[in-house]
Amino acid sequence: MGEGLKTDAVGKSWPVATYQVGREKIKEYANALGLENPVHFDLEAARAAGFRDVVAPPMFAVVYSGPALGPVLFDPEVEMNFAAMVHGSQVFEWGEPVCSGDEISTVPKCLSIEEKGGKGFYVFETVSTNQDGAEVVRGTWTNIVRGV
Repeated sequence: MGEGLKTDAVGKSWPVATYQVGREKIKEYANALGLENPVHFDLEAARAAGFRDVVAPPMFAVVYSGPALGPVLFDPEVEMNFAAMVHGSQVFEWGEPVCSGDEISTVPKCLSIEEKGGKGFYVFETVSTNQDGAEVVRGTWTNIVRGV
């Protein structure tokens, strides 16, 4: 690991962030993406397709899990240089579909902070579950900081 790279946060988890999923937000998100599938807009169509309520598109995950990363990225133990940061990647593994009326709880965790080729690789995980405890998505978020 790089001598200037602080790794105190590796293994650390932060408090849960909660998000109440609503039909209007799902509709707005689906409209922004240009989606036309009625399961994202119409309760009857969603129920006919086997969903509990209007269902969120998979990438709606960034709406409810992304905010959990705010405290993580600004934690002094992470000590990330935002002026030199670029988005590396995000990977999602989906579970139970997210529907209107769900309350999603997301817990963030620092998986690793490593130096590779003069760059810092900061890898975080978010695990989001619904009100019944079912995992809805597990996200892996990688941020790269140049010149560490």
